[in-house]
Amino acid sequence: MNESTLRIGILMPEVLGTYGDGGNAVVLAHRAKLLGYQSEIVHVSCTEAIPESLDIYTLGGGEDVAQTIASRRLLTDRGLERAVQKQKPVLAICAAFQVLGTWYTDAEGRRTEGAGLLDVVTLPQGARAIGELINSPSGLPLERELSEPLTGFENHGGATLLGRDASPLGFVTSGIGNGQPGVAPGLADGASAAAGVQQGHEVSREIPEGYRATEDGKAMEGCVQGSIIATYLHGPCLARNPQLADLLLARALRIPLPLAVPEIPGLQRLRQERLAAIK
Repeated sequence: MNESTLRIGILMPEVLGTYGDGGNAVVLAHRAKLLGYQSEIVHVSCTEAIPESLDIYTLGGGEDVAQTIASRRLLTDRGLERAVQKQKPVLAICAAFQVLGTWYTDAEGRRTEGAGLLDVVTLPQGARAIGELINSPSGLPLERELSEPLTGFENHGGATLLGRDASPLGFVTSGIGNGQPGVAPGLADGASAAAGVQQGHEVSREIPEGYRATEDGKAMEGCVQGSIIATYLHGPCLARNPQLADLLLARALRIPLPLAVPEIPGLQRLRQERLAAIK
């Protein structure tokens, strides 16, 4: 890393920028500044080579056609893959979560090959998950770094299943999270397929071997694998979850947590208000 400047990438913002997730890079740059580090936000378009030399990579949400464009781009340009091999931190939101997986299937049944950087696959949920979402990292790989619940807004039609190499970012305490194939919201907390049929929901049992929709009977949210953190949390995610922003910065700067970021007025009040409203 250039010691004088932290380079924060926003990949393919013209197709993975539907929900304002580019704000995550802005949050990272601001918190780096508060720590005394200069930073540069680098926009990498679909027509540009993905550099493996950035310090942090962010990818956001997008619609079906945009997802396909992003998937094809990541299959032909392996710059992000090389960055991951170097353990560069990556934050993937919503559609990017799906695109970085092995494959995903859209609502029309079309399967698209993903970048293969995450051991996940995505199938249609049967109904769209929309609303406030809370996950708890407690008991999971990042519980030491993330002692507070993560909050955000979810808006997705896919159910993302985790393979053996992927761990959940958190367990769902409110909302849908990664979901289950063919299960409408309200049943995505682990309710059985039989219950779904009885309630009139179209339920698919097409869960590929080796993948899981729940862990220990708990609904999962997001994914952690290597240097990649993926989630369905919009908001932007890092504006609502400063601990997660600091984790990415600490990994990029190779400095220990907690970071000595000066308190930002109103931030904790915002978090408490959102948590109270959701509960």
